Amino acid sequence: MNRLTEVLFVFERPESGECAILVHIDMADEADRESPKELEELALSAGADPVDILTGSRHQPSPKLFIGSGKVEELKAMVRQYDAELVIFNHSLSPGQERNLERELQCRVLDRTGLILDIFAQRARTHEGKLQVELAQLEHMSTRLVRGWTHLERQKGGIGLRGPGETQLETDRRLLRARIKSILKRLEKVRKQRDQGRRARSRAEVPGLSLVGYTNAGKSTLFNQLTEAEVYAADQLFATLDPTLRRIEVADVGQAILADTVGFIRHLPHKLVEAFRATLQETTEATLLLHVIDAFDEDRQEHIDEVNAVLAEINADEVPCLEVYNKIDRMTGIEPRIDRNDEGVPVRVWVSAATGQGTDLLFQAISERLADDVFHDSIQVAPSEGAFRALLYGQGAVLNETYDDAGESHLEVRLQRKDFMQILSKVSIPAERYLGADVNKPEWLQ
Repeated sequence: MNRLTEVLFVFERPESGECAILVHIDMADEADRESPKELEELALSAGADPVDILTGSRHQPSPKLFIGSGKVEELKAMVRQYDAELVIFNHSLSPGQERNLERELQCRVLDRTGLILDIFAQRARTHEGKLQVELAQLEHMSTRLVRGWTHLERQKGGIGLRGPGETQLETDRRLLRARIKSILKRLEKVRKQRDQGRRARSRAEVPGLSLVGYTNAGKSTLFNQLTEAEVYAADQLFATLDPTLRRIEVADVGQAILADTVGFIRHLPHKLVEAFRATLQETTEATLLLHVIDAFDEDRQEHIDEVNAVLAEINADEVPCLEVYNKIDRMTGIEPRIDRNDEGVPVRVWVSAATGQGTDLLFQAISERLADDVFHDSIQVAPSEGAFRALLYGQGAVLNETYDDAGESHLEVRLQRKDFMQILSKVSIPAERYLGADVNKPEWLQ
């Protein structure tokens, strides 16, 4: 076993099925408040067995133990009562607070960030996903390295006074820094590969759609409905971690790329946002975001705000967005529909990804948002222009065809204006013949 493996072994995450006590403290600052229900869902997603929850309120955390001495005694009693192996805080703890709590409780203590990291570590499947999770874990671990070596002799620092414990810590920190540097290099290579793929799609003018939303909003289920794929989907937080891309056909647009991405969560650890920046790039450079929202969730507005906050953090808040209100099958009196703004542009679609209700309306809304410059007209094609006619059929642009007595074809065509102009160029037909003086003017301005 090499030195780095030993370090990782010391900090091995808890295995599934550990008996856990949850701790949720309401803070005076609204921005620091978390949801106890979400903490339970996170614990279950990690495979823990939450048996009880300690609640309370404080104006601000205690610097030493986060909670007060009275709550620590309550927590000790609960740990003894259930013979708990793990205590999970619904908050971010400092390394010192974590160590002090473990010393008082005599069991493992995990904060919200550590819990989310553990879930991500379990769900990562691709090479890139595993690298990103390992990077976030190592950066989180580097501040907590000292607790793994409390059994070693440690003395005050200074020349000639360093004990073996401190020397070992320095060695381990160097190993961690080297590993982090190695992972960053490999992720940079992945980022360049992704950039090449995006540039290729951009050259081909293939629009990109990115599913975003709060974790467990139903993004993967919707992805499967739209693409007929079989991406893993489950009723749990962070069921999807690794991004998946598929081609879909959109009316009046043609092929588009749909990306299923990792779900967001309240106070998503900054280390994870940084580590997953290469993956989230699919979101920042998308043509249109599909913001999937659990319409049945009573906290849906808070979740919408959290997603918007993360989008702003990764500089994706300026990307055009279409809201998709999901899970209407759980609601009464709600039918699939498209909500439009004052200009008639689709801004919200109500669907059920589980049953497929409303997905046709979603495709319609996507088409309207992407196909903002469509050529739809009846054109006349001479018998000698068979190549032109064939290209139109090959593009799937012909809606109807009739013939006159002279044998000329009258075609009703509908396609993107840029695609129509490309076809005209291929067969050397002047664009003015069909587009008149407004060759470069969008249809809605004519």
